[in-house]
Amino acid sequence: MIVWLNGTFGAGKTTTAAELAALLPGSRIFDTEEVGVMLRDVLASEPVRDFQDWQPWRGLVVAAATQLLDYVGGTLIVPQSVLVHQYWQEIRTGLTNAGIPICHVVLHADRDELIRRIDTDPTMPHSQWRFDHLDDYDAAHSWHSQEAHVIDTTSLKPHQVAKLIAAQADQTRSATTNRNPAS
Repeated sequence: MIVWLNGTFGAGKTTTAAELAALLPGSRIFDTEEVGVMLRDVLASEPVRDFQDWQPWRGLVVAAATQLLDYVGGTLIVPQSVLVHQYWQEIRTGLTNAGIPICHVVLHADRDELIRRIDTDPTMPHSQWRFDHLDDYDAAHSWHSQEAHVIDTTSLKPHQVAKLIAAQADQTRSATTNRNPAS
């Protein structure tokens, strides 16, 4: 199973992923951004705004997740913003075709809170790149709210968010098991 933590920068995906991993036995965090880092050198001659714009990133994420789950089993927690609907559809379709259940969760916070978090993030304070993606996040809200479980993190602590996600993952796992009793 994959628990995909979506949402914009500052929503709490990375922090929540660590909390969630402690709650889900047999889970591992898969940072798909590392796939993008790998591709930066290989595809340097193909300029893009974001590494997700490279089609190979999306295909490699699916392939790597499939291989990892085949190798170790359990649950992969993927803290990765995907704000382009077509890109999410490609990833979701690939994972579904591989028979991998997906619990897609969007961590949401109101804009003022996102700005505060981006401004005060100790690892990347005042990140203009993160600010530049707030409008992309707003544009993705309509499809996010239709295709994912949205959790408002504005006034919640990461451990509270992780507990909500763990419950959602259990529901997804149960629903998948009920549809496929042999698995």
